[in-house]
Amino acid sequence: AHRQMVQQLAGNLMTVAKDVKIQVEFNPAKVKSYRLVGYENRVMAAEDFNNDKKDAGEIGAGHRVTALYELIPFGVEESGRRATVDELRYQTKVPAQELPRSGPDAIAAEFSDELLAVKLRYKQPEGDVSQLQTFPLKDSTKALDETDRDFQWAASMAQFAMLLKNSRYVGQSNWDSLLEQAIAAAGVNPDAARQECLEMIRKCKTL
Repeated sequence: AHRQMVQQLAGNLMTVAKDVKIQVEFNPAKVKSYRLVGYENRVMAAEDFNNDKKDAGEIGAGHRVTALYELIPFGVEESGRRATVDELRYQTKVPAQELPRSGPDAIAAEFSDELLAVKLRYKQPEGDVSQLQTFPLKDSTKALDETDRDFQWAASMAQFAMLLKNSRYVGQSNWDSLLEQAIAAAGVNPDAARQECLEMIRKCKTL
């Protein structure tokens, strides 16, 4: 009740965008394959992204959504559990050296250093026609301990879920490493929600 009626009150009462759709397009010259972690029940067909008649989600004031992807770049061999990553659904994978260098299907030089683009389509709260915004992400790497604590916490929660369901993608993760990572991500003085989650992890570990 406190979370819904105090912390998230503005987001629950004030819609800033409706029928929000998010689509991630990976640069095939950079990404060999990918896997969306979670959200299996929210996948929308690519052709429905531009269809304003398709119902989608609402975003409230201060609302934030995190989606995690596991990526395998070109040049990295798939082995063990990673070999089970599903094939791309909406695009044909082509080796980087075979990508066209000219013509309409070529990847323009201005996009060559981009890893992906996030496309956001939404309607104004009282509108009926959607608007499109695109946010490209340059190709860069950063160690997990160099990321902000919110990202580390999100990664910990994804790991928590995979351990709970004994996922085939869990790799070398275990309850001890998860608890250590989650405590570090929660910070010195975590809020009540994160404290509650840490206690859940400790209980699961004993089971």
